[in-house]
Order: sequence, then structure tokens, then C-alpha cells
Amino acid sequence: MRFTVRGTLTRQSLLVAGLCVIADVGYVCYADCFPTTVMQAVTLFAIIGADLWLAGPARLSGYVAVAHGLIRILTVLAIAPSAGGNTAGLMIAGYRAGAWLRGWPAWLTMIATTACVGLTRYLANGLHNWPIILLMMVEFGLLPWLVGRYTTTRRAYLAELEQRAEQERRDAKEAVAKAVSEERGAIARDLHDVIAHHVSAINVHAGAARLIMAGDQHNAKLGESVTAVESSARSAMVELRHLLDLLHGDRADGARQPGLDNIDELFDGVRTAGLHASLSITGRPRDLPESLDIALYRIAQEMLTNALRHGDGTSVAMDLDYGESSLALTASNPMPPGARPSDGPHRGRGLAGIANRATMFKGVASSGPAADGSWRTSVVFPL
Repeated sequence: MRFTVRGTLTRQSLLVAGLCVIADVGYVCYADCFPTTVMQAVTLFAIIGADLWLAGPARLSGYVAVAHGLIRILTVLAIAPSAGGNTAGLMIAGYRAGAWLRGWPAWLTMIATTACVGLTRYLANGLHNWPIILLMMVEFGLLPWLVGRYTTTRRAYLAELEQRAEQERRDAKEAVAKAVSEERGAIARDLHDVIAHHVSAINVHAGAARLIMAGDQHNAKLGESVTAVESSARSAMVELRHLLDLLHGDRADGARQPGLDNIDELFDGVRTAGLHASLSITGRPRDLPESLDIALYRIAQEMLTNALRHGDGTSVAMDLDYGESSLALTASNPMPPGARPSDGPHRGRGLAGIANRATMFKGVASSGPAADGSWRTSVVFPL
């Protein structure tokens, strides 16, 4: 069963009011005297009503406190000069007035209640032993009101501390986000100033070489290679600009990272370099989350790069298998004669990058020499 804060406060206020009724009525009946006259009965019912009024709205706290002060005087006059009567209700009413009221209503309520307590003692004993009058005014009038003020002030202070701590957490979070943004911007600028410059230079020189050899039939094969270099440089610049946009945080509409739909471009690139590359797709292809689609493209790109750089340069076979609950991407390429596993692709950072991308999607990456002497790299993603 769910309890709301408002409901809990209502139940607690009713409990407090009920306990005040029990304490005050019990004190009148057993400590002072059992009501025997009409005036005493009226006074007792007034005490009960004022105590129950403690469960009323907080905005009426001032009226409740003043009513208890007046009933205190009535109790002395109607029941007995030394009657306590509504002591519990009087103190709780003073506390509520101090806790809930602000400004001149709070001060007027405190003065009125304290004065009623002092007048009660004066009516009972006159000015005889007058210091007791002052002590009772402090005990039953001023002290409950001050405790209520202190409780509310402390609650406000704690709330202010919580707000300040929350603001500090937000400021720290914003500072971290700003630092990350500035660092990403610095990385983007470095990438643009260094890598983009050199890749652009490669693209320009490759284009110039292609134009020079355009009419030379003897250099047709070389012209194809130069064209491939130019195309690769241009593609690298496009992807670099996409990455720079992501680092800057301004991804343009329609601009997307390459995915499995673009995997044929990867194979065209390595085939131009003289590597016989084949792709086999098994299972039923399905739509993948964009982030996983991009990761698979990057992993396939790294697999082909490793085969081109560290294999024997003849061939690479890649298999993309859509299973019922998983997706596996595997690449296999022959190793150079006499190559040891320590000389293979795992020496670079490519395999570490493949493993990191696989871990991001709870996948498993594995690599190593196969039984036939080829190098095999595989990643498996759960779907």
C-alpha cells in the first residue's frame, strides 16, 4: 500500500491531537477534579475541541494557540486554581504556531499565549512568589514557540544545503561536460590540421598523376592504382569530416556513418590493391541498430586492413552469418611463409580496437592462427 506525504502528515496530526485529548482530559479528571458543574463540563469540552483543532490546517495555528491560552485561564477559573487542564494542547499549539507562522502573526501569537500563561498563574496565586510566573511564561509560552521556530529554521537550512549541494553537482557535471567538449574540439582541430592536410595533399597529387598518365597506354595498370589512391583519399576525407562533425557535436541531418550497406566499397578498395577478397552472407539478414551497424562496418574494415598489411597479400575470405540469436563476422587470410603468430595482426592496435568495439555491444572477439595456417579473426554479437 502506498502512502503519500500528505496522508502521512494527516495521520500524524490526528494522532498528536488524539494524544493531547487523552493527556489533558485524563489530567483534568484524575489530577484536578472530575467535572461536576455545567461550567466545568463546558471547560472540559472546550479543552477537547481545542485539542482536536490541533489536527486542523497549519494556517490556523495562531488561532488554535490563542484559544488554548484562553482555555487555560478558563480552566483555572472553572475547575481549580492549580488546574493544569490543557497543558499538552497548549504546548503543542505554541510549537505549531512557532513552526508554521511567519511575521507579525507569529509574534502576536507568542505574546498572546505567553501573556495568557502569566495571567493564569496570577489568577491562581496573585503576585506571591512572582518569579514562578516568569518561569511558567517561559516554560509553557515562549519555549514551545521557540522550539517550533528552531525546527522550521533548521529544516530550511538543511533544504538550502541540499539545494547548494545539488547545484554544486550540476556545476561539476557541466564543468566536466565543458572540459570534454573543449577536449573533443581540440582533438578535432588537431585531426583537421594534421591528417586532413596530408590526406588532401595525397588526393591532389594522385589526381595530378592520373591526369599526367591519362594518355599513356603503357601505364594503364599504374593509372588504375593511382585512381584507387585518389578515391581512397577522397573517401578518407569524407569520413574524416563526419568524425570531425561528431567531435564538434554538430551532426548534420542526413549525414551518417557507413554501415553494412557500404561494405562492398571496402571490398572494392582492397581488390584494387590486388587482394582477392570474397564476402559470404548466410542466414536471414535483418535490420540492426545503427550503432551496431557502424561497429560491424568498422570491424570489417579493420579485418580487411589487417589482411592487406599482415597477410600474404593474396586473398581474404569474410563470412557474415545471421543466426537466430546472434550475428557473427569472421575473416580468414593466409599468412606469409614462415611468419610467426607474434608477427601477425595482433602486434598492432587493430585487434584491440576490434575487441573494444565488440565489448561495447556485449560481443566476443577472438583471433589467432587456424589449423590450416591462416589467420582467423572473428566477432560474435548477441541479438
